[in-house]
Parts: sequence; structure tokens; C-alpha cells
Amino acid sequence: MKMSRGLKYLWVAFVLSWMTDGKGASVAPTEDLVLWYRQPASKWTRALPVGNGRLGAMVFGGVWRERLQFNEISLWSGGPEEPNNPEALKALPEIRRLLAEGKQQEADRLGVQKLICAGKGSGHGRGARVPYGSYQTFGDVWIEFAGDTNQVPSAYRRQLDLDTGLARTTYQLGHVTFTREVFASHPAQVIVVLLGADQQKQLNFTVSLRRPEMAVTRVTSPNELLMSGQMFDGVATNGMKFAARLRVLNTGGRVVAEQDRLRVEGATEVVMLLAAATDYQMVYGNFRGRDPLKVTESQLLEAGRQTYVELRAAHIQNHQSLFRRVRLNLGRNESAQLPTDERLAAFSKGGEDPGLAALYFQYGRYLLMSSSRPGSLPANLQGLWADTIQTPWNGDYHANINVQMNYWPALVGNLAECHVPLLEYIRFLSVPGSKTARVHYDADGWTVHTIANPWGFTAPGEHPGWGLFPAGGAWLATHLWEHYAFTGDRPELIRNWPALRAAAEFSLDWLVPDPVTGRLVSGPANSPENIFITPDGQRGSLSMGPAMEQQIIWENFRNALAAARVLGVKDSFVRRVTDSQAKLLGPQIGKDGRLLEWAKEYKEAEPQHRHVSHLFALHPGSQITAATPEWFEAARKSLEGRGDGGTGWSMAWKVNFWARLHEGNRAYKLLRNLLQVVDYEGFNMRGGGGVYANLFCAHPPFQIDGNFGGSAGIAEMLLQSHVMVPGLSGVDQMPVYELHLLPALPDAWPTGEVSGLRARGGFEVAHLSWRAGKLERAEIRSLLGNPCALRLPVPPRVVTQDGKTLRPVRVGAVWSFPTKAGEVYSLTPAA
Repeated sequence: MKMSRGLKYLWVAFVLSWMTDGKGASVAPTEDLVLWYRQPASKWTRALPVGNGRLGAMVFGGVWRERLQFNEISLWSGGPEEPNNPEALKALPEIRRLLAEGKQQEADRLGVQKLICAGKGSGHGRGARVPYGSYQTFGDVWIEFAGDTNQVPSAYRRQLDLDTGLARTTYQLGHVTFTREVFASHPAQVIVVLLGADQQKQLNFTVSLRRPEMAVTRVTSPNELLMSGQMFDGVATNGMKFAARLRVLNTGGRVVAEQDRLRVEGATEVVMLLAAATDYQMVYGNFRGRDPLKVTESQLLEAGRQTYVELRAAHIQNHQSLFRRVRLNLGRNESAQLPTDERLAAFSKGGEDPGLAALYFQYGRYLLMSSSRPGSLPANLQGLWADTIQTPWNGDYHANINVQMNYWPALVGNLAECHVPLLEYIRFLSVPGSKTARVHYDADGWTVHTIANPWGFTAPGEHPGWGLFPAGGAWLATHLWEHYAFTGDRPELIRNWPALRAAAEFSLDWLVPDPVTGRLVSGPANSPENIFITPDGQRGSLSMGPAMEQQIIWENFRNALAAARVLGVKDSFVRRVTDSQAKLLGPQIGKDGRLLEWAKEYKEAEPQHRHVSHLFALHPGSQITAATPEWFEAARKSLEGRGDGGTGWSMAWKVNFWARLHEGNRAYKLLRNLLQVVDYEGFNMRGGGGVYANLFCAHPPFQIDGNFGGSAGIAEMLLQSHVMVPGLSGVDQMPVYELHLLPALPDAWPTGEVSGLRARGGFEVAHLSWRAGKLERAEIRSLLGNPCALRLPVPPRVVTQDGKTLRPVRVGAVWSFPTKAGEVYSLTPAA
């Protein structure tokens, strides 16, 4: 690397100009997009995340001992296996008969024996030592500084700037100011660390690479460490191969190799480059890819040809090209001046802080950018970041809500590229999922159940009460259509059509006529992880036609038919889907006015269960809207019954539910609950959710879907576009969706503005502002040239970018006007 003389002096001067008050005390940053703290992270859930979609780290900011815990998104134990169970298909008719006869316990008992995977499955969420595997930490970079460890630093600050993706630590020891900067470069595919001091020859430390198991570290050159190994595949150490390299580049002083570590003596500035890779490739049946030793060597070679300034500039440009697409201002008050942990504490005690919601929204976008980029696996239960060998629930892909929730903010948040890894993963799963469909159900198409991993596990889990969720594939397939609905990307729809169609084909074969009503029902299946009590007191989890399965299948059928129209598909498949959708058992309302979670009116064993599965049709689905008032009201009553507590991700989902019900103040109440500060890191399945000091969502433990669901919920309060407008069609027979501006604006945000949110139908909200809780002005950019349909009580004044006034036409509940691709239309409320 060509070192940059003078960089350290300019950098320290810049940092000091805004990070101290001239007396050595820490002051607040002026930006609204910074997480910052006055002390190092004492635990992992206080450290700050950086990531480039594939490679990431948690930065602790220690003074005498710095820890950079790092991950690579494909590093898993385990390996390919045969999890499909032929005994399941043999038992299906008998279990259906038992359920029809009301023999619940017998049906559940047989289901526990037969409707499960073969083998050990996920190891009951602890799969690190079984073939299913677990996502794991790659390791740690430890930097241990020489000096008097009793010396107390002053002017300490640790921060993460969401706008630049830079994690910084700065402090003073005596008369010397030390600075560090860490970022994960997507262009260079390495983690970059800068250590500097404002006086010469002040950097003295050792640096090492460590991993709890399956790895050996050695010195490969005077300034480079190599850590390599091979994972346990569930049987032996024949699993995934991996390697990480750390190169140390110093200005001044010297670097000395000592066994398995490097010592830096008397340097003024040091740049470290960290590369990590595995030999995994997402090709079913051929998972061995490139040699990680060669990959990391090449990555360091390429990164080393650039100066630190060049690496930093390229990183910021790439990062901001995504991050700056959306801006949100909900106002700010004096709370914005507090360190983030103090800010959370004040908000948890009832203080108002509108800027905190905006920060949390943008943090969700930042985390998605950092954990999901094309060419890599999608974000998992912990996104990209995990610090253990046995990650909670294996850090896998739960398809009964969690991996889907991870991607709720992707499209509305103007991060369509970050949605692509999920699409690639869905297409990958459709291959092993077709075998699961045939072996377990004698069905065409494909499916996946509750859990999935990089090895193509699509069978049910080890217990049907949580693991038998055959609608998981159909739910995932909704994302294949959603990508097109937002972007109009026809080539991508063509790529996704086989998997979208095949998911519907599975549902066609999975449905059977209900013996009483004749309606088509799925099953046996669970309503995710929940239990009911029959009128005669039997407790059960399996039933025919659970509401969530029915609603997901309806949504999948609707999307498949819409895609078929766009692509000009007119065949027997389209006729079968049309006929079956009309015959589906739809949402049912109980005697108390609530939506039923199961096809029959059973008593709930846990009335405030964390899953609110029977409201899928309200969100993220679209079967229940204000246009279906009885279901809409029944959904509201059901949500009231579930309560306002829960795990972190559950409360995030409820934010979205209440937004869809157009009740902004209730959505905001749930958002406040979600932003309650939590310190407990153990398991709590019934409640206790909130956020940790670093704004990671607390299930608890940490689970990132709540971050993404919360971010999506804030967007849902400001913009909705899920309702198709009957009687209108756009380019290539694309459906027209209604744009609902400020559908759930809470009183807590009376004034604000947002720009860059995306809507279905191919629209971008270039600008949206409101005052005193009312729409002030909006600018809508048409990306595809579809009709723009606005849900407003009176027609707005619409002006084109060349000053022409358009007169919207009433179409049902919306006001519609034609648009041209690329043009911006200004909207103001009618006088």
C-alpha cells in the first residue's frame, strides 16, 4: 500500500474540531445519523457493526485492548444431508382422518412421529455439531496496546456514522490523541482499520487473529497473519474451508513477527487490511467453490495497491450511493444531543425524541446494506453479525416470518439491490424444495418449511408444532413478485417466474376439499409455533386450513396470476389457479368479532402469543384492507387481543399491523415499546423485547428481524402501496397500486419530511412534507410511466415538471392521473 503522508495530522485536526469542546470534554455530534457513546463497549450488544454485505465486524472501541469480532456470511458448520422423510407421506391420510374425526391428540401424536424431517434436523436450534450446522463467528482481531493501563483516558468517544459507514474511536492519553477508524469496504472486499496518533512514534501494540476452534494462525510474512481451517460437517472435520488474512502497514517504527502474532513498535500511523473467505458457493449439489487461501491473497493484493485515502473514498462513495437515496426528518429536540445509550434510557422513561425514530429507521437501512449485497447469502437471523460457535437458533433462515421480515424495508427503502440475495436464495431453495414437495406430499412444485440453511435444508423441523409449515415456500415466493411490483424489472421477473409458478403449483396439490364446507384447505399444518385447545379440552398444534396458510396461498395465487398476465402466460395453470383461489377457505370471524387463527373456533392456549399469524392478510399480505371492512375490523379486534408487548420482532410486526389499520398513534405506541432499552441477553420467548444499547433488536437474545421490521413499520406509517386498483392497468399489464400518503401519521410527528421512499407500481416519493399533521406538498417521480392512483379524500392539485396542471379522475376510492416515465409530478392539497 502506498502510505499517505500527512493524513494523520489532517484527520486528527478534523476529529478534534468537532469531538471536543476545547476543554477535552466530549460533545455531541451535529449529525442526526450517528450512534455515539462516551465509553468502550463492555459487551457484544454494545459494540458497533460495520459490514459490506459479505464481510462484517463488531467494533468495541477498547482503549488498551481493542476487539474487532468479525464474520463472513457463508461461514457455517454442517454440510449437505438427506433430511426428507418418506414416512411423512404415508401418514398424511391418517392424520387428516383423525383431525376430521376430532381426535386431536392422536393426530398430533402421529404427527410428532411422522411429519418431521429425517435425521437430527436443526439439533433443536443447536445445530453446530449436527449436519444441519450453525452460522458462526469467523474470529477476532485483538489489538493489545503497550503502556500504563492504569492511565485514564479523556475525551473518549466511540461512534458509528450511518451516512459514511465509518466506525470511529478517539481518546486522549496524556497529551497524545489517538484515533481509530474502521470500515468494511464493498469495492475492495476487505475490512480496513486505521490507527493514528497526533504525535510521532506513539503506536506500540501487538495484533493477533484468533478463533475458538477449528483454526490455526501463523505468520506468513513480516507483516501478515494467516488464520485458516476447516469446519465440522456434523460427522468429521470435513466441512467448509476458510481463511482470513491480516496485513499490517506502518508509517514509522517497525513491525516484528512473533510466533502467531505481530508486534508494532514506535509507529505513527498503521493501516490494517483484513480479508476473509470460505470455499462455499450457493450451487445445490456442488457447494465447493474457490480456494479461500487464494481468494484472500488476491483481495489483499488488490486492496494493498490503493492508499488509505483511496480505499476510504471508494467505500464512502459506494455506501452513500445506496444510503443517501432516502432522507427522513421527523424533527429533533434536545434529546438528540445525548449519547445513544443515554438517549435510549431517556426515551424508555417516557421522554419524547422524534429524531430517535428517524435514526432507527435509517439504522435498519444501514444494517440491510451492510448484511445483504448481490452475490452473497441473504441476511440471516442475526443479519451478518454473530460472536459465537453456537449462534441462537443456528443463525439460520426461519421462513415462518423471520427471513421475510428481514427484507420488508428493502424495496420501500429504495434498496432493491439489497433484495437480490433473497431472490437468489429462493431460487436456490426451489431445487431441494421440489424434492421435499415430492417426498413429503407427492406434490409438484417446491416448498420449504420453518427452517433453512445454506445446504438446502427444506424439510420440516424436528417437531411439527413448530417445524411443519409447508407454506414457507409460498411466503418466500411473494418476494419474487414484490420485487417486480416495486421495480418493474421484467428480466428479473422472468428469472423468478419458474420459482413463483412452482410455489403455486405446490399449493394446488397441497390443498384438499374440506369435508364439511367443500372449500379448499391446506394441512395438516401449524399456525406458527402456537397451540389451541379444542372444545373437549385437547391441546393441539396441527389442523386443517390454519388461517396463515390459507392467506399465504391466496396471496401467492394472486401474485402468480398477476405475473402470468405481465408475461403473457395463458395456460391450464392459470385456469387452475384462478379456480382454486375462488374456492379457498377465506378469513373467518369468530363469535367475539375477532379473526380466527384456525379454521375452527378454538380457544387460544396463549392469547398474547408472539406470532400474530392469522393477520398475515393484513400485513404483509393484502387480502384484508379498508375495502373489506368486516375483516378489517375483525383484524383490529384480534390485534387488540394480542396486546402491545412481545418479543422484539413481534412488536415490530405490530407496528406494521397498526399502520395498515391507519392508526398512527397505536403504531407509534408499539414503536415506543420496541425502542425500550434492554440489557438481558438470554432467551425470553414470551416478552421482554426491545433494543440493546447499540440499537440491535432484542428478541431477546439479539435477532435482527426486529430492526428490519421496525424500519419497515416507520415507512408503512408514511407511505402504503399494497392495494391493487381494480379496473386500471399499467405498462405490460402491470397492476396499478394505490399510493396512500401519510396513512398512519402519529401525533408525535406533527411536522416532517421524507424523500426517496419507493412505492409499488414504479413510483418514488421524491419529496413528501407535512405540517400540523396534514399533507403540505408531495413530489412523485414516475419510474415506469404507469397511472398514478392516489388515495385522498379530495382530488389534489397535480402539476407536471413543465408547469402543466393535470386533472385527476376518480376511480373507485382513488384519484388517478397518467404519467410519463422519468417525470416528476408535484402534488398539493386542494384548496
